[in-house]
Amino acid sequence: LPDGIELRVKVQPRSRRPGLGGLSPDGGALRVAVTEAPEDGRANRAVCALLAEALGVAASAVQVSAGAASREKILAAAGDAVLLGPRLERLA
Repeated sequence: LPDGIELRVKVQPRSRRPGLGGLSPDGGALRVAVTEAPEDGRANRAVCALLAEALGVAASAVQVSAGAASREKILAAAGDAVLLGPRLERLA
């Protein structure tokens, strides 16, 4: 994205503890656990909010761009890619 970044995530809904779990075993996606159930978009909103907080951007700056009904999603984070890139690397 010219005005942000995209990243693959693998979501674990209904987790006991929310948080970021590093890269998945295949190394392709960031693991994200949320306590919300995957109903009515609640888990998607929780994933976006958790990632926004970790990247230091507004919750409205992160949205699901693909895979809304899947555990594997692509999220888009709006902002300066030069600033967001290093923050994303620290999460992995």
